[in-house]
Order: sequence, then C-alpha cells, then structure tokens
Amino acid sequence: MRKWRTTFIPHKEAAHLVQSGIFRRSRNPIYLGDVLVLIGFILKLDAPDALVLVPIFLWWIERHFILAEEDRLRRKYRADFARYCAKTRRWL
Repeated sequence: MRKWRTTFIPHKEAAHLVQSGIFRRSRNPIYLGDVLVLIGFILKLDAPDALVLVPIFLWWIERHFILAEEDRLRRKYRADFARYCAKTRRWL
C-alpha cells in the first residue's frame, strides 16, 4: 500500500488499485489477518467455543467494510476491478 501511495483506511478513496504482492492472493489480506489474529487469540486462550465468533466477525467485516470498499473500487476502476475480482478471491 505504501509503495502505491494509497490508503489502507477503509472509508477513504483509494489512489490505486493494488494487485501486486499479497493482493495477488487475496483482495482483503488485512481483514484476513484480522480474522487469523482472532482465531489465534481464541486458540491461545483455549476457548474453542468462541470459534463461533469467527463467522460472525467475517459477516460483520463484509457488511460494514468490504462491500462498501469494493463498491467504491468497482465504480472507480470498472473493468480493471472486474478483471481483478475474476482472478483474485475475496479471502484466499
């Protein structure tokens, strides 16, 4: 993100559509990292019952951040974003 001089703040407009590095494997690597940290804390705290929170967290992230971000990118980068979505999955 720094290399492309664009924001990683969810509700700000992106200056570039980053498709290199980790963004080749996931359209949302930062959110994926958040999910992995949550899973790690749950396992570290030996609270496997709390794993039910993971899909709830995924749903919440998607509804409150990802859909709006992708909509902004879709409107700004149109065909480039469509090609990116076709070749890169949302999570992995």
